[in-house]
Amino acid sequence: MGLIVVTGPPASGKSTWVQAHAKPGDVVVDYDLIARALTAPSSDTSHDHRGAVRDVAFRARAAAIREALHHIADVDVYIIHSLPPADALAKYAEHNAQLITVDPGQDVVMARIAEERPHAARAVAMRWYSQAGRGHSGRPQDGHPPTPPHPPYGPGPRTSRTW
Repeated sequence: MGLIVVTGPPASGKSTWVQAHAKPGDVVVDYDLIARALTAPSSDTSHDHRGAVRDVAFRARAAAIREALHHIADVDVYIIHSLPPADALAKYAEHNAQLITVDPGQDVVMARIAEERPHAARAVAMRWYSQAGRGHSGRPQDGHPPTPPHPPYGPGPRTSRTW
């Protein structure tokens, strides 16, 4: 049992990776699933959450993460966190997180965003690649950019892989 933090740019396949690896009974904290759960039932699988839904979903996600960290001895906890800030990475490291980076490459991500995501996702992806490209904590693996930066002042997560 343990904590698995899945990072990567928007439209990289983080949710798909978690669906392929999580088992029944595992805890999965996914902002998009939370936002969809907080709105009226719909066939819309958009990632364009705005206003009150966005605000409530972010706060619910933060509360879910805090609570989930209490259960990592009993179940696997998957947290999808596109580009966690240094303080979040430090908190995850305190819990011996395994960091998984899902990145099929910038060209693939940008094409997926153009097809299936709101325009704002492009800026988020560019920020992800900009910060990942600084190489604070990794080197390119299998033609992919380095993993996102880990906090310079504390230990990083236990492992890091690029998928």
